[in-house]
Order: sequence, then structure tokens, then C-alpha cells
Amino acid sequence: MSRLSVNINKAATLRNARGGNNPDLIKFAADCERFGADGITIHPRPDERHIRRNDVFLLKKVLNKEFNIEGFPSKDFIEMVLKVKPDQVTLVPDPPDVLTSNFGWNTIKNHDFLKEVINKLHTEGIRTSIFVEPVKEMILAAKETNTDRIELYTESYANKFSNNQEKAIKPFIQSADLATKINLGINAGHDLNLHNLNFFASKIKNLKEVSIGHALICDALYFGLENTIQMYKRNLK
Repeated sequence: MSRLSVNINKAATLRNARGGNNPDLIKFAADCERFGADGITIHPRPDERHIRRNDVFLLKKVLNKEFNIEGFPSKDFIEMVLKVKPDQVTLVPDPPDVLTSNFGWNTIKNHDFLKEVINKLHTEGIRTSIFVEPVKEMILAAKETNTDRIELYTESYANKFSNNQEKAIKPFIQSADLATKINLGINAGHDLNLHNLNFFASKIKNLKEVSIGHALICDALYFGLENTIQMYKRNLK
């Protein structure tokens, strides 16, 4: 079964809205693990609008399952993750001022840069994943960077899902088959939810992990956090 990594950025956004420590982000992450999450994902940004730098180090101390840190590989970001040593670092290409990650890497244009960053992470035993769109050339070039995995950017799938499920999933099936053929691990994320997750997971062979935050946190407002995590996990079976 594919693993569920819960992105807790939105919980940090809620905490920061009032300037206190409610919800307690560290307890929230530990509870996600206790409720069945297979891992925790965060995306610390330079402006600390949700995850703060201090959160990163505190989370490292308490988490027992996979710790995945997303981010643009700036000098400060790389220095931080080399100190923290999470289980996985997911490299995203978005600049610090965007609302959310909304495009994948051009792995051809950024080959040398990504390869250098990945080699640094590998020296500390950190698994790497590159955020990419379901495009053959980008996946083939990702392999040349020595990354361990790719994370398929699934917004296009989510947008097309209601109109034509088979059309929406087709490029992702092709991309996953290619990645498997060239020995790249497959993660996925962005706009996956209770409506479209089961179909995606059932069609993508060798899907190792999905990272879900916004939709899961929204669903938790209605269903409760523990129940929601279990609902998402059932959709991955």
C-alpha cells in the first residue's frame, strides 16, 4: 500500500494567525503519526508564513516516522536540512513569494544545479525527490541528476478528474511506467483528495507515497483528524 505523508503547513498557518501556540504544531504532528499517518511533510519558506525554522528542529526531535522536508534548494535551505537530516528532502522549483508549488522542475535546464544539490544530500544519507510534471523528457532528465525519487505534480489530474478520469490519469500512468523502468521511485502530490485519490492510487503502479495537506486539513474540520487520516489511508488501499 502507498504511504500517506500528512503535510502540516496549514496547521502552522492556523497557529500563526493568532500569534500563539494553538494549535500546538509539534503535538499536532505527533498526533498525526499516532492516528495512522506514515510520515509528516513540511515546506518551510523564507518568510515563515506557516512553518518556522524552529519548528523544523523541534519536529525532528519528536517524530518517529518518515520526515519529509520540501523546499527550494537555496543556500539557507540546504544548510538547514543538512543539520536536521530528515528522511527525505523534496526539491521544488518555486520561488519564495508564490502561494503554493504550482509547477515542476525543468530538469534539463537545471540538471547541473540539481545534481550538485542531490549529491550534497546523499553524502548525509538523505533520500531525495524532485517535483516534476508528467512529461517524459523531464523524468528522463531527473534520472540523470541521481535523485532517488520523483514527486509527480498532480494538479492537472485533479483539475481534469471530474470530466474524464481516464484522460486525466493517462499521462501519469505513462510517467509512472517510465519511472519504474528507469528505477526511479514514485511519489505524488498536489490537490489529491478523498474524491480523486483512490482512482489515482489504483492506477499508478509502484506508487510509494502521497503527500497531502490542504484537502486533508479541510476534511478534518468536518470529520475529525483521526477519522480523516484513516479515510485517506483507506483510499490508498
